[in-house]
Amino acid sequence: MTAIKESSTIQENKQYALETCPVTYVMEKIGGYWKPIIIYHLSGGSKRYSELKRAIPAVTEKMLIQHLKQLEADNLVIREAKPVVPPFVTYRLSAAGNGLMPVIEAMASWAFKDKEDGFDDTQSGL
Repeated sequence: MTAIKESSTIQENKQYALETCPVTYVMEKIGGYWKPIIIYHLSGGSKRYSELKRAIPAVTEKMLIQHLKQLEADNLVIREAKPVVPPFVTYRLSAAGNGLMPVIEAMASWAFKDKEDGFDDTQSGL
């Protein structure tokens, strides 16, 4: 993989968008398919990796680990490892992660309503 030049125009544009557009900022933090789903499942409290994997059976182990690390790096998830054998690791939402719950709940609410309404593009004239 080729390294990205930090001084490239694309990187400058991305940084500008992150600094000026709140939607871009949020999508940088929770964008992608699995991150919002992980946050949603952690809203009920701390979970071990295996509990998350069972709750989200379609996610691969690689993707779950990768996204948990990204969420932890973005300070949305807290990873707690207890010094026991075998290791006991739990994940929970940080204060910032909990702050996203109204957004995640709004997405879930919209999904339920959209499914119930059976939205059809032909009805709206699109």
